[in-house]
Amino acid sequence: MSTTFDATTQKNIDQWLSGPYDDTTKSTLQSLIDRKELTTLTDSFYKSLEFGTGGMRGEMGVGSNRMNRYTVGAATQGFANYLNKCLPNQKIKVAIAHDSRNNSPEFTQICADIFSANNIEVFLFPALRPTPQLSFTVRELGCQAGLVITASHNPKEYNGYKAYWSDGSQVVAPHDKNIVAEVNAIQSISEIKFEGNPSLIHFLDEKIDEAYLKTILTNCRQPEVIKRQKDLKIVFSPIHGTGITLVPKALSLLGFEQVSVVEEQAIPDGNFPTVIYPNPEEKEAMTLALNKAKEIDADLVIATDPDADRVGAAVKSPSGEWQLLNGNQMASLILYYLLKVDQIAGRLTGKEFVAKTIVTTDLIDKMCATYGVTCYNTLTGFKYIAQVIRELEGKEKFIGGGEESYGYLIGDAVRDKDAVASCAMIAELTAYAKDQGLSLFDFLAEMYMENNFYYEGLIS
Repeated sequence: MSTTFDATTQKNIDQWLSGPYDDTTKSTLQSLIDRKELTTLTDSFYKSLEFGTGGMRGEMGVGSNRMNRYTVGAATQGFANYLNKCLPNQKIKVAIAHDSRNNSPEFTQICADIFSANNIEVFLFPALRPTPQLSFTVRELGCQAGLVITASHNPKEYNGYKAYWSDGSQVVAPHDKNIVAEVNAIQSISEIKFEGNPSLIHFLDEKIDEAYLKTILTNCRQPEVIKRQKDLKIVFSPIHGTGITLVPKALSLLGFEQVSVVEEQAIPDGNFPTVIYPNPEEKEAMTLALNKAKEIDADLVIATDPDADRVGAAVKSPSGEWQLLNGNQMASLILYYLLKVDQIAGRLTGKEFVAKTIVTTDLIDKMCATYGVTCYNTLTGFKYIAQVIRELEGKEKFIGGGEESYGYLIGDAVRDKDAVASCAMIAELTAYAKDQGLSLFDFLAEMYMENNFYYEGLIS
């Protein structure tokens, strides 16, 4: 073709046209060329999709700068190469999960095939599951690593790849940079072992769901309160994502009997047809849930993003209007409740700690000081909270933690933000407030009255 691109873009396009890529890929690429889709071609081929220290994320499609079987394959081959170099002569196990996005099941199978082709045993969820359950599963099964195919709350055009280490957290130093180096060392798709070994691929069953849900039940501080407030009206939306698989079940097991799921958003769908962005931080994504709450006069609204690691919530103000809580408010509320009831129950011994990112509200530091609990501040990224938990394991007890970007964790069975466990805890603290004759809005006000108001702003 006549060149209209810079040298790198042209080289990549030529390579994909002439190389050992499948016919569908080549046909799609040729169609873009024939239609003179120059902008799309440039963006798809001007560089290679970057595999960073937490994995990779990008738009799906044909090209070196897109999520597809070849870029996902190269990432997985590099990951497998590192595992085999890092853990020689070991029987390596990897767990894999995926969200509701388009192509997620296909990408997951590609990853399973490549790991197994590299003599790595694979434990695969048969259907979509929340990201935090993958973190739990890595730990529960004693895996050396794990990965999730997800782009979290990004638009429908995107997908992504998150890499995990043996403790269930996203990879940190030195493994993160070493994996990146191995991925970048893949120079040709001929190096990728796409032909899987089925004997090394195992499908997980409901037992892993039961084990994960059991840990969520152990987080419950006051089951007797839930018994009294079992009719608490909860509206839940999974926003077409993985939350539908376990959040309603978790709430039911805790004893909540009035959970209304937003039916229009209950079916997993990678096109996210009812929202612009599947992000529970955005009011637009919460509209259907808020409408349902008004309809049934609910006590609480909660919604999870597609891979169920973040949760958004709304409370009803004294004027009757529903207001969204931001990440700082909810992180503070969860920890306020945990600290308060743990102190009343005599569970605070002076060896407990909380962890949060440095950009998360200082109100949490203030509350921890009041209750005699250490608060550790970490770099931005939940993997650094997980790193603190790992370093203090056996020395201090982790109560909970969070970040302002709507990610929270209760207890240490999981090592990533967990919207399933968070939904359960938010429901419990709302039941506690109601048991005290308070709304969740009132409970929020009580927290501020006891600890002062904190002004928040976002600068970007």
